[in-house]
Amino acid sequence: MPLKTTAGDHGQAVKGRGATINIEGRFEIWKREADDDGWFQDPGDEPARVKTVISIEHAKSVISRHNSPDLGFSQSINPYRGCAHGCPFCYARPSHAYLGLSPGLDFETRLTAKVNAAQKLREELAKPGYRCEPLAIGVNTDAYQPIERQQRITRSILEVVHETSHPVSLITKSALIERDLDLLAPMAKKRLVAVTFSITTLDHEISRRMEPRTSAPARRLEAIRRLTAAGIPVNVNVAPVIPFLTDSELEPIMEAAAKAGAVSAGYALVRLPWEVRPIFKEWLEKHFPLKAEHVMSRIRDMREGRENDPEFGTRMVGKGTLAELLSQRFRKAVQRFGLDRDVHDLDCSLFLPPSLSGQQSLF
Repeated sequence: MPLKTTAGDHGQAVKGRGATINIEGRFEIWKREADDDGWFQDPGDEPARVKTVISIEHAKSVISRHNSPDLGFSQSINPYRGCAHGCPFCYARPSHAYLGLSPGLDFETRLTAKVNAAQKLREELAKPGYRCEPLAIGVNTDAYQPIERQQRITRSILEVVHETSHPVSLITKSALIERDLDLLAPMAKKRLVAVTFSITTLDHEISRRMEPRTSAPARRLEAIRRLTAAGIPVNVNVAPVIPFLTDSELEPIMEAAAKAGAVSAGYALVRLPWEVRPIFKEWLEKHFPLKAEHVMSRIRDMREGRENDPEFGTRMVGKGTLAELLSQRFRKAVQRFGLDRDVHDLDCSLFLPPSLSGQQSLF
C-alpha cells in the first residue's frame, strides 16, 4: 500500500520549518520511503509550504507529574501538543509518535490545542488532596508558540493560577509572553512567578535556520528587559549547547541576558533521544554540511562514544573532558555576570483552592 509523502520527505529544507524530514514514529508498522518519479517537477522548484493544522482536544486531565532528579519541578502543564517553533533538536518531538504522527514535520505542523485546559486545571486544583507545588507551564511545548495568539489557552491557565495565588514557572522562546504582564507582574510581587527565556544563539542567521518560528534572539533580550522592568525575575537558559556550532556563544549569551536584566542562568547540552537523532543529523547535513560530522564527533566525545545519553544526572551536561570544560566555563560566567539568584524559590503558602461554582469562599 503506497504511503503519501509530504514536503521534507526528501531531506529538503522547507521554508519556515525546522525539520527537513517526516520520519515515522518508532511505534509505526509502516515504513515510508520517498521516491522521485520525475513527474510534474521542475528541478528548480522549491518544496511546497506545509500548512499548520490545529486539532481540538478536550483533555481528561492537564497536570503531569514526574520524579526526575535533574529537573527543577515536579509537575507541569502543556497547553498544546506539538510546537510550531520548529527546533530540530527538540527533545519533545518523540512524544508525537504516541499520537501516530511523525516526530518530524508533523510535530511542528500538526498541533493539538487543549481547549478545556483552564477548566480541568481548576478542577484538579480544587481536589481536597491537592498539594500545592510550583507548576511549570510549557515543557513539552512552548506555551507561547504562534497559535497562542488566537487560542489563548496559556492566558486562560494564567488567569486560574492568578486567581488562586498558585506559584508557576514559565519557559519560552517567544516575546508573546509580554501580552500577559498584567497577570504576571502582580504575581511576581507575591513571589508566585518566574520566567525562563531559552536562548540558543545570538546569531540571527543560525537562529533563522534552527528555530524558524521563534522570536529573534534580539527580540528575546528585549522581552527580558521588559519583564525585568515589570518586576518579574528572569532566568536565561542557554539551551541546547551544540558543540562546534553554538558552544562558543555560552558566555556572550549569558552576558547579554545579564545586561538585559536576567538574574540567574542554566544550560543544557544538546540531547538526541529516539527520533530526534535522525531529524537533527539530517538538519545538520542540510544547513551546515561542512560542520555536520565535526558536530556529531564532539557530541559523541561528550556522551562516552554515544550520540545520546539517557542517564539522569548526566543527560543534561554530558561526560568527559569537553563536558567538564563547558561546566567550568558556565560556573565562571555565572559569577562574572552575577547570574546566581534562585528565581525558582516560589511561595506556596498563599495558595487558595478555587471554587468550582465560581463563588469565592468567605473564609
